[in-house]
Amino acid sequence: MILNKRFSWTLSSIIALSVLLAACGGNGDGESNGDASNGDFAEESWQFVTEELQGEVQYEYAAEFADRISEKTDGAITVEPLEFGALGSEVDQAQLLQQGGVELAVMSPGFTGNQVQDGQIFSLHYFFPSDQEQVQEVLTNSEALNQDLRAKYEEHGISPLSYWTEGATAWSSNVGIESPEDWSGLNIRVQESPLMRETYAAYGATVQSLSWDELYTALDRGTVDAQENPIFFIQSASFHEVQDTVTVSNHNNYVAMTTVNTDWYNSLDDNVKEVVDETVAEMQDWVFEEQTNQNQEGIDAIEADTDNPTEIIELTDEQIEVFREAAEPVHQYYRDEVSDIDQDIFDKLQEEIADVMDE
Repeated sequence: MILNKRFSWTLSSIIALSVLLAACGGNGDGESNGDASNGDFAEESWQFVTEELQGEVQYEYAAEFADRISEKTDGAITVEPLEFGALGSEVDQAQLLQQGGVELAVMSPGFTGNQVQDGQIFSLHYFFPSDQEQVQEVLTNSEALNQDLRAKYEEHGISPLSYWTEGATAWSSNVGIESPEDWSGLNIRVQESPLMRETYAAYGATVQSLSWDELYTALDRGTVDAQENPIFFIQSASFHEVQDTVTVSNHNNYVAMTTVNTDWYNSLDDNVKEVVDETVAEMQDWVFEEQTNQNQEGIDAIEADTDNPTEIIELTDEQIEVFREAAEPVHQYYRDEVSDIDQDIFDKLQEEIADVMDE
Protein backbone atom coordinates (compact mmCIF):
# COMPACT_ATOMS: atom_id res chain seq x y z
CA MET A 1 0.00 0.00 0.00
CA ILE A 2 2.83 2.40 0.85
CA LEU A 3 4.52 1.67 -2.49
CA ASN A 4 1.29 2.31 -4.37
CA LYS A 5 0.74 5.62 -2.57
CA ARG A 6 4.28 6.76 -3.38
CA PHE A 7 3.79 5.75 -7.05
CA SER A 8 0.48 7.61 -7.13
CA TRP A 9 2.02 10.75 -5.66
CA THR A 10 4.97 10.63 -8.06
CA LEU A 11 2.70 10.17 -11.07
CA SER A 12 0.51 13.07 -9.95
CA SER A 13 3.57 15.26 -9.56
CA ILE A 14 4.81 14.42 -13.05
CA ILE A 15 1.42 15.20 -14.58
CA ALA A 16 1.20 18.50 -12.70
CA LEU A 17 4.70 19.47 -13.78
CA SER A 18 3.90 18.55 -17.38
CA VAL A 19 0.82 20.76 -17.35
CA LEU A 20 2.81 23.63 -15.88
CA LEU A 21 5.56 23.29 -18.47
CA ALA A 22 3.03 23.09 -21.29
CA ALA A 23 1.33 26.25 -20.04
CA CYS A 24 4.69 28.03 -19.98
CA GLY A 25 5.74 26.75 -23.38
CA GLY A 26 8.09 24.19 -21.89
CA ASN A 27 11.06 26.56 -21.73
CA GLY A 28 10.60 28.08 -18.31
CA ASP A 29 10.44 31.68 -19.54
CA GLY A 30 6.70 31.98 -20.11
CA GLU A 31 7.04 32.29 -23.91
CA SER A 32 5.03 29.96 -26.12
CA ASN A 33 6.76 27.85 -28.76
CA GLY A 34 3.45 27.10 -30.44
CA ASP A 35 0.78 24.51 -29.99
CA ALA A 36 2.30 21.10 -29.29
CA SER A 37 -0.81 19.44 -30.71
CA ASN A 38 0.04 20.69 -34.22
CA GLY A 39 3.79 20.26 -34.23
CA ASP A 40 4.72 23.63 -32.72
CA PHE A 41 3.15 25.60 -35.58
CA ALA A 42 1.22 28.68 -34.52
CA GLU A 43 -2.12 29.22 -36.22
CA GLU A 44 -1.76 31.42 -39.29
CA SER A 45 -3.77 32.21 -42.41
CA TRP A 46 -2.14 33.16 -45.72
CA GLN A 47 -3.53 34.25 -49.08
CA PHE A 48 -2.13 32.88 -52.32
CA VAL A 49 -3.19 34.87 -55.39
CA THR A 50 -2.96 33.53 -58.96
CA GLU A 51 -3.40 34.81 -62.52
CA GLU A 52 -5.81 32.04 -63.54
CA LEU A 53 -9.21 30.60 -62.70
CA GLN A 54 -10.21 27.49 -60.79
CA GLY A 55 -9.34 24.41 -62.79
CA GLU A 56 -6.40 26.07 -64.56
CA VAL A 57 -2.77 25.30 -63.79
CA GLN A 58 -1.86 28.20 -61.51
CA TYR A 59 -4.97 27.94 -59.36
CA GLU A 60 -4.64 24.17 -59.06
CA TYR A 61 -1.02 24.68 -58.06
CA ALA A 62 -2.05 27.06 -55.28
CA ALA A 63 -4.78 24.67 -54.11
CA GLU A 64 -2.35 21.72 -53.98
CA PHE A 65 0.19 23.88 -52.16
CA ALA A 66 -2.47 24.81 -49.62
CA ASP A 67 -3.39 21.17 -49.01
CA ARG A 68 0.23 20.20 -48.44
CA ILE A 69 0.92 23.08 -46.05
CA SER A 70 -2.20 22.22 -44.06
CA GLU A 71 -1.20 18.56 -43.85
CA LYS A 72 2.37 19.30 -42.80
CA THR A 73 1.28 21.69 -40.05
CA ASP A 74 -1.66 19.59 -38.85
CA GLY A 75 -4.06 22.30 -39.95
CA ALA A 76 -2.38 25.11 -38.01
CA ILE A 77 -1.53 27.04 -41.18
CA THR A 78 -4.24 27.57 -43.74
CA VAL A 79 -3.61 28.93 -47.23
CA GLU A 80 -6.45 30.48 -49.24
CA PRO A 81 -5.99 30.15 -53.02
CA LEU A 82 -7.43 33.13 -54.91
CA GLU A 83 -8.35 32.95 -58.57
CA PHE A 84 -7.70 35.72 -61.05
CA GLY A 85 -9.85 38.80 -60.60
CA ALA A 86 -10.39 38.42 -56.86
CA LEU A 87 -7.88 41.20 -56.19
CA GLY A 88 -7.60 43.02 -59.50
CA SER A 89 -5.52 42.61 -62.65
CA GLU A 90 -2.19 40.84 -62.99
CA VAL A 91 -0.34 44.12 -62.42
CA ASP A 92 -2.54 44.90 -59.39
CA GLN A 93 -1.71 41.51 -57.91
CA ALA A 94 2.03 42.02 -58.33
CA GLN A 95 1.81 45.38 -56.60
CA LEU A 96 -0.29 43.90 -53.81
CA LEU A 97 2.35 41.27 -53.15
CA GLN A 98 5.08 43.90 -53.05
CA GLN A 99 3.08 45.93 -50.52
CA GLY A 100 2.43 42.91 -48.29
CA GLY A 101 -1.29 42.82 -49.04
CA VAL A 102 -0.97 39.09 -49.76
CA GLU A 103 1.69 36.64 -48.69
CA LEU A 104 2.10 34.50 -51.82
CA ALA A 105 1.45 34.82 -55.54
CA VAL A 106 1.93 32.91 -58.75
CA MET A 107 2.95 35.49 -61.31
CA SER A 108 4.52 35.60 -64.74
CA PRO A 109 7.65 37.73 -65.15
CA GLY A 110 6.09 39.59 -68.07
CA PHE A 111 3.90 41.59 -65.72
CA THR A 112 6.94 42.91 -63.82
CA GLY A 113 9.02 43.66 -66.91
CA ASN A 114 8.97 47.40 -66.29
CA GLN A 115 10.34 46.95 -62.76
CA VAL A 116 12.75 44.04 -63.04
CA GLN A 117 14.26 44.41 -66.48
CA ASP A 118 16.18 41.14 -66.17
CA GLY A 119 12.88 39.26 -65.92
CA GLN A 120 12.23 40.06 -69.56
CA ILE A 121 14.68 37.31 -70.45
CA PHE A 122 11.68 34.95 -70.43
CA SER A 123 10.21 36.93 -73.35
CA LEU A 124 13.00 35.96 -75.74
CA HIS A 125 11.80 33.72 -78.56
CA TYR A 126 13.72 30.51 -79.24
CA PHE A 127 16.08 31.14 -76.33
CA PHE A 128 15.00 28.25 -74.08
CA PRO A 129 14.83 24.62 -75.28
CA SER A 130 11.70 23.46 -77.09
CA ASP A 131 11.66 20.23 -75.05
CA GLN A 132 9.52 20.90 -71.99
CA GLU A 133 11.41 18.52 -69.72
CA GLN A 134 14.61 20.38 -70.50
CA VAL A 135 12.87 23.70 -69.87
CA GLN A 136 11.71 22.52 -66.45
CA GLU A 137 15.20 21.26 -65.63
CA VAL A 138 16.69 24.66 -66.44
CA LEU A 139 14.03 26.52 -64.44
CA THR A 140 14.45 24.23 -61.43
CA ASN A 141 18.23 24.11 -61.24
CA SER A 142 19.53 27.31 -62.83
CA GLU A 143 21.79 29.33 -60.56
CA ALA A 144 21.32 32.36 -62.82
CA LEU A 145 17.59 32.28 -62.12
CA ASN A 146 17.27 30.90 -58.60
CA GLN A 147 20.06 32.98 -57.11
CA ASP A 148 21.02 35.89 -59.35
CA LEU A 149 17.62 36.81 -60.80
CA ARG A 150 15.94 36.13 -57.48
CA ALA A 151 18.20 38.75 -55.89
CA LYS A 152 17.06 41.27 -58.53
CA TYR A 153 13.41 40.66 -57.65
CA GLU A 154 14.12 40.93 -53.95
CA GLU A 155 15.27 44.51 -54.49
CA HIS A 156 11.56 45.13 -55.21
CA GLY A 157 10.17 43.15 -52.28
CA ILE A 158 9.40 39.99 -54.28
CA SER A 159 11.13 36.65 -53.64
CA PRO A 160 10.74 34.03 -56.39
CA LEU A 161 10.98 30.67 -54.61
CA SER A 162 10.74 28.71 -57.86
CA TYR A 163 10.23 29.02 -61.61
CA TRP A 164 8.21 26.50 -63.64
CA THR A 165 6.71 26.08 -67.07
CA GLU A 166 3.01 26.03 -67.86
CA GLY A 167 3.86 24.65 -71.28
CA ALA A 168 5.02 25.95 -74.61
CA THR A 169 3.20 29.03 -75.84
CA ALA A 170 1.28 28.89 -79.12
CA TRP A 171 -0.09 31.61 -81.37
CA SER A 172 -3.76 31.99 -82.19
CA SER A 173 -4.95 34.28 -84.98
CA ASN A 174 -7.33 34.54 -87.91
CA VAL A 175 -4.36 34.27 -90.24
CA GLY A 176 -2.30 31.11 -90.22
CA ILE A 177 1.15 31.99 -88.84
CA GLU A 178 3.79 29.97 -90.68
CA SER A 179 6.53 32.54 -91.34
CA PRO A 180 7.65 35.88 -89.87
CA GLU A 181 6.13 37.60 -92.91
CA ASP A 182 2.67 36.41 -91.83
CA TRP A 183 2.90 38.80 -88.87
CA SER A 184 3.15 41.86 -91.11
CA GLY A 185 0.36 44.30 -90.25
CA LEU A 186 -1.06 42.19 -87.40
CA ASN A 187 -1.61 43.49 -83.90
CA ILE A 188 -0.89 41.00 -81.09
CA ARG A 189 -1.80 41.25 -77.43
CA VAL A 190 1.21 40.86 -75.11
CA GLN A 191 2.03 41.25 -71.43
CA GLU A 192 3.49 44.44 -69.96
CA SER A 193 6.97 43.69 -71.28
CA PRO A 194 8.88 46.22 -73.39
CA LEU A 195 10.99 43.43 -74.87
CA MET A 196 7.91 41.76 -76.33
CA ARG A 197 7.39 44.87 -78.43
CA GLU A 198 10.91 44.52 -79.80
CA THR A 199 10.42 40.82 -80.49
CA TYR A 200 7.23 41.20 -82.49
CA ALA A 201 8.56 44.29 -84.24
CA ALA A 202 11.27 41.97 -85.63
CA TYR A 203 8.45 39.99 -87.28
CA GLY A 204 6.68 43.10 -88.53
CA ALA A 205 3.80 43.05 -86.02
CA THR A 206 2.54 45.70 -83.62
CA VAL A 207 1.59 44.96 -80.03
CA GLN A 208 -1.00 45.95 -77.46
CA SER A 209 -0.93 45.25 -73.72
CA LEU A 210 -4.19 44.00 -72.22
CA SER A 211 -5.21 42.06 -69.15
CA TRP A 212 -6.36 38.62 -70.24
CA ASP A 213 -9.92 39.19 -69.00
CA GLU A 214 -10.28 41.80 -71.77
CA LEU A 215 -8.73 39.62 -74.45
CA TYR A 216 -11.67 37.48 -75.60
CA THR A 217 -13.73 40.57 -76.40
CA ALA A 218 -10.76 42.25 -78.11
CA LEU A 219 -10.20 39.20 -80.32
CA ASP A 220 -13.90 38.89 -81.08
CA ARG A 221 -14.18 42.54 -82.11
CA GLY A 222 -10.89 42.56 -84.00
CA THR A 223 -9.30 45.12 -81.70
CA VAL A 224 -6.33 42.77 -81.66
CA ASP A 225 -5.61 40.09 -84.25
CA ALA A 226 -3.65 37.52 -82.30
CA GLN A 227 -2.38 36.38 -78.92
CA GLU A 228 0.04 33.87 -77.37
CA ASN A 229 -0.61 31.45 -74.51
CA PRO A 230 -0.19 27.79 -73.63
CA ILE A 231 -2.67 25.50 -75.41
CA PHE A 232 -4.59 24.68 -72.22
CA PHE A 233 -5.26 28.38 -71.63
CA ILE A 234 -6.29 29.07 -75.22
CA GLN A 235 -8.93 26.37 -74.86
CA SER A 236 -9.97 27.21 -71.29
CA ALA A 237 -10.41 30.92 -72.09
CA SER A 238 -12.24 29.98 -75.33
CA PHE A 239 -9.92 32.08 -77.49
CA HIS A 240 -10.15 29.42 -80.19
CA GLU A 241 -13.86 30.27 -80.53
CA VAL A 242 -12.98 33.70 -81.96
CA GLN A 243 -9.76 32.71 -83.81
CA ASP A 244 -9.48 30.54 -86.90
CA THR A 245 -6.03 29.06 -86.35
CA VAL A 246 -3.67 27.95 -83.59
CA THR A 247 0.01 27.65 -84.50
CA VAL A 248 2.11 25.25 -82.44
CA SER A 249 5.36 27.16 -82.76
CA ASN A 250 7.38 26.26 -79.65
CA HIS A 251 8.71 29.81 -79.78
CA ASN A 252 8.60 30.26 -76.02
CA ASN A 253 7.33 28.90 -72.72
CA TYR A 254 4.83 30.38 -70.33
CA VAL A 255 7.02 30.67 -67.25
CA ALA A 256 5.38 31.13 -63.86
CA MET A 257 7.04 32.06 -60.60
CA THR A 258 6.03 30.97 -57.11
CA THR A 259 6.66 34.22 -55.27
CA VAL A 260 6.35 35.55 -51.74
CA ASN A 261 6.58 38.96 -50.15
CA THR A 262 10.25 39.21 -49.18
CA ASP A 263 9.82 40.83 -45.75
CA TRP A 264 7.07 38.38 -44.81
CA TYR A 265 9.14 35.39 -45.89
CA ASN A 266 12.22 36.56 -44.02
CA SER A 267 10.14 37.03 -40.86
CA LEU A 268 8.93 33.41 -40.81
CA ASP A 269 10.09 31.10 -38.05
CA ASP A 270 12.71 28.66 -39.27
CA ASN A 271 10.39 25.65 -39.00
CA VAL A 272 7.70 27.42 -41.04
CA LYS A 273 10.17 28.57 -43.67
CA GLU A 274 11.48 25.01 -43.91
CA VAL A 275 7.96 23.70 -44.60
CA VAL A 276 7.38 26.37 -47.28
CA ASP A 277 10.70 25.65 -49.02
CA GLU A 278 10.17 21.90 -48.86
CA THR A 279 6.68 22.20 -50.34
CA VAL A 280 7.82 24.50 -53.13
CA ALA A 281 10.56 22.01 -54.08
CA GLU A 282 8.08 19.10 -54.07
CA MET A 283 5.67 21.00 -56.29
CA GLN A 284 8.08 21.17 -59.25
CA ASP A 285 7.35 17.59 -60.33
CA TRP A 286 3.66 17.92 -59.49
CA VAL A 287 3.11 21.04 -61.59
CA PHE A 288 5.06 19.67 -64.54
CA GLU A 289 2.71 16.69 -64.71
CA GLU A 290 -0.32 18.94 -64.19
CA GLN A 291 0.54 21.30 -67.06
CA THR A 292 1.41 18.37 -69.34
CA ASN A 293 -2.01 16.83 -68.76
CA GLN A 294 -3.88 20.12 -69.09
CA ASN A 295 -2.13 21.04 -72.35
CA GLN A 296 -2.89 17.65 -73.88
CA GLU A 297 -6.51 17.88 -72.79
CA GLY A 298 -6.64 21.42 -74.20
CA ILE A 299 -5.51 20.53 -77.71
CA ASP A 300 -7.79 17.46 -77.72
CA ALA A 301 -10.75 19.66 -76.77
CA ILE A 302 -9.95 22.25 -79.46
CA GLU A 303 -9.74 19.54 -82.11
CA ALA A 304 -13.01 18.00 -80.90
CA ASP A 305 -14.92 21.31 -80.90
CA THR A 306 -16.80 20.98 -84.19
CA ASP A 307 -18.96 24.00 -83.39
CA ASN A 308 -15.84 26.16 -83.49
CA PRO A 309 -13.52 24.55 -86.05
CA THR A 310 -9.91 25.61 -85.56
CA GLU A 311 -7.00 24.80 -87.84
CA ILE A 312 -4.01 23.48 -85.89
CA ILE A 313 -0.72 24.39 -87.60
CA GLU A 314 2.47 22.69 -86.43
CA LEU A 315 5.61 24.43 -87.65
CA THR A 316 8.24 22.25 -89.28
CA ASP A 317 11.88 22.35 -88.21
CA GLU A 318 12.66 24.40 -91.32
CA GLN A 319 9.94 26.95 -90.52
CA ILE A 320 11.12 27.19 -86.91
CA GLU A 321 14.66 27.87 -88.09
CA VAL A 322 13.43 30.88 -90.09
CA PHE A 323 11.73 32.27 -86.98
CA ARG A 324 14.81 31.51 -84.91
CA GLU A 325 17.01 33.54 -87.26
CA ALA A 326 14.55 36.45 -87.13
CA ALA A 327 14.50 36.35 -83.32
CA GLU A 328 18.27 36.06 -82.80
CA PRO A 329 19.02 39.81 -83.13
CA VAL A 330 16.56 40.47 -80.30
CA HIS A 331 18.64 38.24 -78.01
CA GLN A 332 21.62 40.48 -78.58
CA TYR A 333 19.46 43.60 -78.31
CA TYR A 334 18.32 42.42 -74.88
CA ARG A 335 21.86 41.65 -73.74
CA ASP A 336 23.56 44.75 -75.10
CA GLU A 337 20.91 47.47 -75.31
CA VAL A 338 18.31 47.02 -72.54
CA SER A 339 19.35 49.21 -69.64
CA ASP A 340 19.57 48.01 -66.05
CA ILE A 341 20.05 44.34 -66.90
CA ASP A 342 22.90 42.21 -65.63
CA GLN A 343 24.65 40.77 -68.69
CA ASP A 344 26.22 38.11 -66.49
CA ILE A 345 22.77 36.62 -65.80
CA PHE A 346 22.12 36.36 -69.55
CA ASP A 347 25.52 34.77 -70.22
CA LYS A 348 25.29 32.33 -67.31
CA LEU A 349 21.75 31.26 -68.20
CA GLN A 350 22.71 30.79 -71.84
CA GLU A 351 25.54 28.50 -70.73
CA GLU A 352 23.25 26.56 -68.39
CA ILE A 353 20.73 26.04 -71.19
CA ALA A 354 23.48 24.80 -73.51
CA ASP A 355 24.68 22.34 -70.85
CA VAL A 356 21.17 20.90 -70.40
CA MET A 357 20.65 20.57 -74.15
CA ASP A 358 24.01 18.79 -74.51
CA GLU A 359 23.18 16.15 -71.89
